[in-house]
Amino acid sequence: MSGGPAPARFSLNHETVRQWSLPELVAGCAEAGVAAVGLWRDPVREFGLRETAKLVAGAGLRVSSLCRGGFFTAADPVGRAGALEDNRRAVEEAAELGADTLVLVSGGLPDGDRDLVGARRRIVDVLAALAPWAAAHGVRLGIEPLHPMFASDRCVVSTLGQALDIAERFPAQQVGVVADAYHLWWDERLPADLHRAGTGGRIVSVQLADWVTPLPAGVLTGRGQLGDGCIDLRAFRETADAAGYRGPVEVEIFHPGLWARDGAEVLREVIDRYRAHVA
Repeated sequence: MSGGPAPARFSLNHETVRQWSLPELVAGCAEAGVAAVGLWRDPVREFGLRETAKLVAGAGLRVSSLCRGGFFTAADPVGRAGALEDNRRAVEEAAELGADTLVLVSGGLPDGDRDLVGARRRIVDVLAALAPWAAAHGVRLGIEPLHPMFASDRCVVSTLGQALDIAERFPAQQVGVVADAYHLWWDERLPADLHRAGTGGRIVSVQLADWVTPLPAGVLTGRGQLGDGCIDLRAFRETADAAGYRGPVEVEIFHPGLWARDGAEVLREVIDRYRAHVA
């Protein structure tokens, strides 16, 4: 490790080193002095929920987030009921893992639908049933706004302000927001909205990746390595801190170039970039 153990608040999201199995992720993070990891439901299921919980706890790691729940915007009651049931299972998984946060990607417009307002209203309807369930399991829900280019198919919540408008309908200990630099850096209202989120105790997770242009054809996997793009990542982190956030800062990069490399090498580079551009 070129600069010693990872900074105390640094968390590594599994997607950044997708080429690693869960045992490899846990071993690599423990060796690098990483204190926290962000996990995804599919790899956890494949390895086994209880087995993952034991593996992570045995290495002295904490789970900073579990990704993901959400997709609440189905227009039909059957679809929304199915989403609620899946999200209840996700809450139970997060609780078993000791995860601080279940990240929610709210869902896009159903096929043929053009009603953004209605889709956002349906998110509130499902959360009204899910939030008490999560609270009973000791899990906080984190609404993650995604960049507007994902509004049609993935997430009709595009700004931190929109996420807060939904979250603030519920107690802060039940529903908060996820602040991801990749999705939010462009918004001129971001500093004010981070302040609003922080003073209300609503920031449940901060995630980082850089914005590099031109965007690739597969936009979902176009997140940049820290420092390779145009986001002032240190200012983003400092603004969240000034609003009162003191939790993990999770690096979540989806990029085939990183996945094709040795995982330990990628982790060393990410930690070095974090020190240079975030800490």
